[in-house]
This record gives sequence, C-alpha cells and structure tokens, in this order.
Amino acid sequence: MSHSVFIDGEAGTTGLQIRDRLLGRDDIRLVQVDPARRKDPQARREAFEQADLAILCLPDDAAREAVDLTRDMGVRLIDASTAHRIDPNWVFGFPELNSGMRRQIAAARHVSNPGCYSTGAIAMIAPLVKAGLIDEAEALSINAVSGYTGGGKALISDYEAGTAPVHFVYGLTQRHKHIPEIMTRGGLLMQPIFAPSVGNFAQGMAVQLPLHLGGDRTIRALHQALSDHYQDQDFVQVVAAADLGDRINPTALNNTNLMRISVHGDEEIGCATVIAVLDNLGKGASGAAVQNLNIMLGLPEAAGL
Repeated sequence: MSHSVFIDGEAGTTGLQIRDRLLGRDDIRLVQVDPARRKDPQARREAFEQADLAILCLPDDAAREAVDLTRDMGVRLIDASTAHRIDPNWVFGFPELNSGMRRQIAAARHVSNPGCYSTGAIAMIAPLVKAGLIDEAEALSINAVSGYTGGGKALISDYEAGTAPVHFVYGLTQRHKHIPEIMTRGGLLMQPIFAPSVGNFAQGMAVQLPLHLGGDRTIRALHQALSDHYQDQDFVQVVAAADLGDRINPTALNNTNLMRISVHGDEEIGCATVIAVLDNLGKGASGAAVQNLNIMLGLPEAAGL
C-alpha cells in the first residue's frame, strides 16, 4: 500500500531535500503541482485533496493560510515553518523528546516540525531540566553556528556568489524565532541568551550550551543523564568527549538524520560545554519531517533516512 504525500513548497531548500528522501520509495506516491501553478490556490487545493499527508515548507503566514485551506479536508499536516511550534493544538514533532512523543505524533492530524537550532538546544536542555541538572529558571546561554542553507535562497545566493562574509553572528536583539520553542519545549522559565551564527559551509550545525559545574552537576552526571534519556534511540547519539577530540566539526553528520551530543570541560576548573551536532537540513529540517511522516503513516521510522 502506498500513501499519497504533497509537499507544499517543494521548490525550496527544505522541500527539495524532503522530496529527494521520498523519491523512489514504493510506499510513497508524491502528489505534485505543475511548477507554473504552484502558487495557484485551486491547484494547491486539488493537491491537498489528493494527499493523505502534506508537508508545509512555507513562510509562516503562508503555512497558516494552508492550514485554513485544508480545514475541511482529511489531509494530515506536517508544518516545517515556525508558525505552530508552540501551538498547544499541534503536536511537536521531536520523537525523542519524551517516552510519549511517538504515540502523540502517530495519532496527530497536525504536527509541527522543530527548528534546526532548537532541535539541538532542546535535545540538550530538556533532559537536563528533567534530571534536575538545569533549573528551569536558570540563566543560560546558547551559542550556535549553522551552514548557510538555513538562511534561505537570498543567503545561499550570496555565499555561492562569494559576496557573503566567511562567518557572521546575527539575532543580536534576542528575538530569534527559535527562542519561544526552545523555552517551551525545553522547559525553561527564563529566556536564554541565544547567539546564532552562520559559517561559509552549506550544511551542518553545532549548538553549544555552556554550563558552570558544582554540586550534583558534574561532567559525568550531565553525560549520564543525556545517555539515559537517549538510550536505544536510532537518531540521537550521546558520545564521550574523549571519542571526539578537542575539535568539533559542525559538518560531521551532513546528509544524515543523526544528532550527536557530547559533554566537554574540566571538573577542576568547574566549566563545561554540552554540544549537539546535526545537519541543519537533516535532523534539523527535512530528515526530521520524513521521520515524522513515517511515524504518522505507520511506516518504518528509518525509511528513506
């Protein structure tokens, strides 16, 4: 049996990578709109009506419009935009977040795909809050670097033309769109300081969480809490710092749906950094969407990944 899937926004970076992961699968039939009609509401309506499940790879406002357009249909939705990530009526599509998430995703009509930076941040923070190693009201800082494909077509064009800087920091007003979901899904009461940046590489990401040590918060305790949370998970790995050396490569997991978390630091000095590495277009976007699609349709979770 095959399931029909429509990618609304297939021409974008995330949509193209989702399509590539679905092409050739005999359990998926792609519903596609003539490129000349991709913004035609009637053509899109017809595609939604044909689909069992649709993935929205659209700007926030366009994603909300798509939800309104499909309100009277039976099609299930995965939204890759920011529009519904803290909406209580949508299931947050991070299967590894807790023991009940897969059941919620499998039963949901509406699933919101996590953001790339927030996938890494939440993956580190949520288990440590649950374990009592981060206080929900603690003042945290999160630093991150991403490949330029996360910035959309204009930024991709700048880098490919050689007109963009080698590296830049942005989000300086502390209003980055991923902060609300990091707080909500990470279980934080105080807004963290978030310092995202972009480097001169297409894909890949490293998200860093610096922490002071003391009391029960030791390097070993941090590593153990994360290891316990993600044991038996296929796509999130907790790795000993000694296995990675003293340089973390943000592109190490490119073209996979994997995320790797490690804890680094010095107990005597009392400082540590928890680091998550992932592909911003893999576990941070397209791969995560396909993983959620597989769960929603009752297919093998790793299919196409």
